[in-house]
Amino acid sequence: MTFTKTTEQDSNYNHLEKMTINELLTHINNEDKTVPLAVEKAMPQIENLIEQIVIKLKAGGRLFYIGAGTSGRLGILDASECPPTFGVSHDLVIGLIAGGDTAIRKAVEFAEDSTNKGWEDLNTYNISEKDVVIGIAASGTTPYVIAALEHCNSKKIITGCITCNKNSPLSQVSKYPIEVIVGPEFVTGSSRLKAGTAQKLVLNMISTSAMIKLNKVKGNKMVDMQLSNNKLFDRGIRMLVKELNINYDEAQSLLEMHKNVRTVIQNYSHGN
Repeated sequence: MTFTKTTEQDSNYNHLEKMTINELLTHINNEDKTVPLAVEKAMPQIENLIEQIVIKLKAGGRLFYIGAGTSGRLGILDASECPPTFGVSHDLVIGLIAGGDTAIRKAVEFAEDSTNKGWEDLNTYNISEKDVVIGIAASGTTPYVIAALEHCNSKKIITGCITCNKNSPLSQVSKYPIEVIVGPEFVTGSSRLKAGTAQKLVLNMISTSAMIKLNKVKGNKMVDMQLSNNKLFDRGIRMLVKELNINYDEAQSLLEMHKNVRTVIQNYSHGN
């Protein structure tokens, strides 16, 4: 199959510098509207990968995201939000980026071109067949990511990917590829735009669905969230008011005592 980087093709718009701010915003917004529809077309692929993730996580495995640049940062963002949102260990979902933590804020030149560093980065976590690794690369051609997944395949570790090009080298090495084809960017080649939005939407789906299937949500509430600030503590109190049909002060005192929404619901429901 032929491979064409649609993410690198010329923008459908020209002379951007001559546009008014309103015109720029209108065109960017119109392009953004196409992203959820592109994600919808990839939902069977997304579902297949999530099914594998749930199996592995329930058996004590971990989920790894690995990427470079914007893709790597999006993986780290999603991983970092799982502990406060769902009360899971920081070791359950792990994001890795080419160039290490420095690259989260500042581009590290040529880090994404290494064909051995990705596997080395994964290996520092003693990765094994119990785990799942998702390579994230809008282009689908990032050597750091592709080589890491090839190593994983040789070790019988389940691999997936999130890319925005059809039939990319990354898709070819992924056991469970996700391809969200968003087409040319508003600014030619700027894959932090539609491609980045698509990757964020898919990551939201993956982590949220997996955590729900791990019973980290009750009803529609984040009952295992970490009460790490006043806003979240207040949210927890309001959950208890609604769930247990008690007043705010009583809910507050119970939450201060138990420090966890789920624990209060379980204890209170059992008359403790």
